Amino acid sequence: MLYFLSELSDGGDIFNLFRYITFRAGGALFTALILSFMFGAPLIRRLRKMQKKGQPIREDGPESHIIAKAGTPTMGGVLILGTLLLSTLLWARVDNGFVWIVLLVTVGFGAIGFIDDYMKVTQHSVKGFSSKARLGLGLVISLIAAYFASSLHTPDLKYHLALPVFKDTLINLSYVYLPFAVIVIVGSANAVNLTDGLDGLAIMPVIIAGGTLGVIAYVVGRTDFTQYLDVHYVDGTGELLVFTSALIGAGLGFLWYNAPPAAVFMGDTGSLALGGALGAIAVSTKHELVLAIVGGLFVVEALSVIIQVLYFKKTGKRVFLMAPIHHHFEKKGWHESQIVIRFWIIALILALIGLATLKLR
Repeated sequence: MLYFLSELSDGGDIFNLFRYITFRAGGALFTALILSFMFGAPLIRRLRKMQKKGQPIREDGPESHIIAKAGTPTMGGVLILGTLLLSTLLWARVDNGFVWIVLLVTVGFGAIGFIDDYMKVTQHSVKGFSSKARLGLGLVISLIAAYFASSLHTPDLKYHLALPVFKDTLINLSYVYLPFAVIVIVGSANAVNLTDGLDGLAIMPVIIAGGTLGVIAYVVGRTDFTQYLDVHYVDGTGELLVFTSALIGAGLGFLWYNAPPAAVFMGDTGSLALGGALGAIAVSTKHELVLAIVGGLFVVEALSVIIQVLYFKKTGKRVFLMAPIHHHFEKKGWHESQIVIRFWIIALILALIGLATLKLR
């Protein structure tokens, strides 16, 4: 909304700053961060008072979690979503379709996660919301987002899949594209959800992936950059940098309270929303395959669960000591902070590789 202050500018005053995406992106980051510090502690006290016993801990998970993490409140994703949405609406152009598409996915998946978290803490059970209902709602939200994102793309990009590294290479998926885009968004949401198993493990890779996708969105939204780098131009995606900057601010503010030992867990409220947002940005910018690189850590976490389940059903044996894979390393004796920091490093390396695909053509 603050963008419209630029209309008061004559081109040489402070109001002219609001025309620049980079300026508003910085404002969104710091706004989300400040709001997190303002409301984080009161929200955690409120959640602790309401939940009393905290998040239910899986009995089939690592034994140490039953004692160490007992009583920690969940639904901290409310803090992330609240500061993220407010900062985005304040600093982004509200007449930009891509911004609303990403917000739709973020709020929609956040609502699914909120229902799941609420049912878990009120019923004192790890089961929560029906998995079929979660998946069904996620598919509907993702299909709506994919459809409207495609409607904003030019005819030469609509229903096409862009290949990283290969210059100007587009594959026409035709009507298969929408189901593919739905899988990208739903898969991203659930992959981040599976990664959120240790204090601080998910939020920093989300920040790294979000920042990387924000840079990509800004680049593909500018004709001068796309011409220089030989990547496809998607008009309007540059505004998503404001959203991802707000995500960084909200994420860092949450990490302040989620750093080991966590004072609060983000829960499905945060993990599903943030994962869905990453998928929606990838679909909007036509960088779906690059998301698999940038968010490679989430992909590995999800694959470890799939492999474990399928292999166990077929042979009755396990590939990993425990899935997702971060629990495997816990079982091998790695300290929680070792796993978290090493996974952060991996996420950063993958993000740099993802950014390199812009230049390697």
